[in-house]
Amino acid sequence: MERTVLYGFGQSSASWRVRWALAVKGIAFELAVVDLGKDAQRSAEHLARNPIGRVPVLVIDGHALAESVAIFEYLEETRPAPALYPHEAFARARVRQVVETVNAAIQPFQNTRAFERAGADAATQKAYAHHFNEQGMVALEGLLGEIAREHGGRFAVGDALTAADLFLVPQVAGARRFGVDVQRFSRVLAVEAAAMATAQAADARPENQADAPKK
Repeated sequence: MERTVLYGFGQSSASWRVRWALAVKGIAFELAVVDLGKDAQRSAEHLARNPIGRVPVLVIDGHALAESVAIFEYLEETRPAPALYPHEAFARARVRQVVETVNAAIQPFQNTRAFERAGADAATQKAYAHHFNEQGMVALEGLLGEIAREHGGRFAVGDALTAADLFLVPQVAGARRFGVDVQRFSRVLAVEAAAMATAQAADARPENQADAPKK
């Protein structure tokens, strides 16, 4: 049987969401650490896996696949149970809307390359990431409230854990890391709490990974 290997970094929010998805799907995998703190993502070896030099990259079924959205959709299409996307078309679209709000409108502004363009000093970089995380949390609070009125439920979209939750939770952690006061986002926090109470959530957390910083 082909090995499943996740090339990622424990503190990476994109790696976190993919670890979590693999756990939910019951897919055993090996973790190969790509240390972003040492610029390992820019090595020739990693660029051969993903030419844009990001994590994660998932080697599965004999293929190497990068970008977390593409990974999620491949997993869903090849291993449909348990589902991470609802069957009903509009609910499925809402899941994708939450996913893309995180993936396209918030998370790119806290990546290493974005920081390099924002400025060299740590304070400037944190202020840059804080701005986009705060804007994103405001947008997610409104979006999740709208979805709750449509679909009800304790998760991001309805009463089942979906890809929307797996994208949301790491981003809330990122917002906290960059100094955003998330206490004012009650719906975001309620969804986060529901998702973190599910069976596989704890094992996917960054602090529970082998490459977590030693305290």
